[in-house]
Amino acid sequence: MHKLIDFSQIVQLAWEEYDSSRKIKSIEDISAKVSTNHVYMIRFEDEGVIIAKLSYFGKFDHFKSDHTIINALANNLPKPFENFLAKSLTKYGELFTYRYTDSILDAWVVFYNPIQIDLRPERKQTKDHITVLGKELAKFHKACRTVKNTLPLEYKQTGNDVNLLLEILETENGQFEHRGHVDDIRRQCDLFYENCDKIGIAHLESIPVFVDWNIGNFSVTKDYTFFSRWDYDWFRMSTRVMDFYFFSRVCSSIGDRTVFSYLLDPLMEERFALFLKSYHSIYPLTRQEVLLIKEAYRFFILNYVIKDGRYFFHEVYAGRLQQEAHELYFPQLDAAFNEDKLLKTLDL
Repeated sequence: MHKLIDFSQIVQLAWEEYDSSRKIKSIEDISAKVSTNHVYMIRFEDEGVIIAKLSYFGKFDHFKSDHTIINALANNLPKPFENFLAKSLTKYGELFTYRYTDSILDAWVVFYNPIQIDLRPERKQTKDHITVLGKELAKFHKACRTVKNTLPLEYKQTGNDVNLLLEILETENGQFEHRGHVDDIRRQCDLFYENCDKIGIAHLESIPVFVDWNIGNFSVTKDYTFFSRWDYDWFRMSTRVMDFYFFSRVCSSIGDRTVFSYLLDPLMEERFALFLKSYHSIYPLTRQEVLLIKEAYRFFILNYVIKDGRYFFHEVYAGRLQQEAHELYFPQLDAAFNEDKLLKTLDL
């Protein structure tokens, strides 16, 4: 669909509704090219610059809710994170979102002020880097917890996502897309619910989490402290454990790769144990939360690979990742995840 639509024209319309007095000089597509979201750099005749994000996946209400929460978070975070997140543009005191609809498309646009970027993390981290990153994420999570009660209350829960996946499997389209795997997906959903109930997820605190912490989404200082964070496609209010899988990938012995998979392996590396120990020294984890790391990974695969993979990733990635989920990710999870190793690392 995206090849047939001039998304930059929608961005132009969005800006005209926001502030038609500032004339656009150029609109440049700066998207990462691996997902279905589109990001544009708008340059104005007055030499100013604004970033636009366009999305057409999911529900507009969820898009608006997520970005409203993120913008409140960006404005309310205490030092040293007061400028860590990109701030969205508001109009008449409220977050500005633009909705475009026609016979084939329902798309939404939000604008950001450009965020400063210091240094990109190394493709492969040293042990010193890992130690600093563990402490930085802990400090950031503590800051998010500090302001969580000042944020808008409307947000979706992990249970909503899993329920929606089960509903999709009842439809003709869902059964066609996941043919041959429907029963296994249902079993994985059941395991997620059963294990989360046993762990007691209902009693764990929800804070803002960004889930996707690959090294292309944040910058650090020369000392490796957090400097800035962007790309909010997978934002949600959930347990802080949701952020751990991607940090295990950032810290892994393989390092950042152009061709990516979502294997369990990084969670079992000594490097992640080092990260977790460093995190725990600043913002201690409970036994429940460590046990939940396994289910957070299962949820990640169910939601972002199985349910939404063909929307989040371009077709060339989505099909391969979904196939790997059935052949590798789910079988490995119950066979190779060792919670005792992580519990022992933290003396829990």
